[in-house]
Amino acid sequence: MEQRYVEPGWFTRTVFNRLVALLTKAGFGVFGSRVLRVPGRRSGEPRETPVNLLGIGEQRYLVSPRGETQWVRNLRAAGAGELVLGRAVEGFRAVEIGDDDKPAVLRAYLQRWGFEVGAFFAGVSATSTDAQLRHAAPGHPVFRIDLADGRPDDTANH
Repeated sequence: MEQRYVEPGWFTRTVFNRLVALLTKAGFGVFGSRVLRVPGRRSGEPRETPVNLLGIGEQRYLVSPRGETQWVRNLRAAGAGELVLGRAVEGFRAVEIGDDDKPAVLRAYLQRWGFEVGAFFAGVSATSTDAQLRHAAPGHPVFRIDLADGRPDDTANH
């Protein structure tokens, strides 16, 4: 199966992502943003990108609306990373969840950020059926975030 990837345009890559990353690193989470820091799978050098951190109950998730991005590939290879908000840096382990477990997460993600990322979900929205979301699931990698030190994650809704 061909991997889905929607490359960001010039404005997103050059202006929007840089602005969100700058604000997030300064401690201003933009709609729940964090800077994801993960080692590059080839170089081992830290790679950073802004992401939307989704909290559902006590659990947190990272969703890739654009599909098989570089951060997805790097996170799969490393299995762990850091989330940065201002001076706060949280280490975590990442567990990729299966397509059958994605509909509820995708629905919550679209409820929260559909205005920003809806165009990348090819006709599905927060009001789509579970079957429609399940059909879209293979094109949107989802990772459950577990704190690296084993502490319960009490920041899911912050």
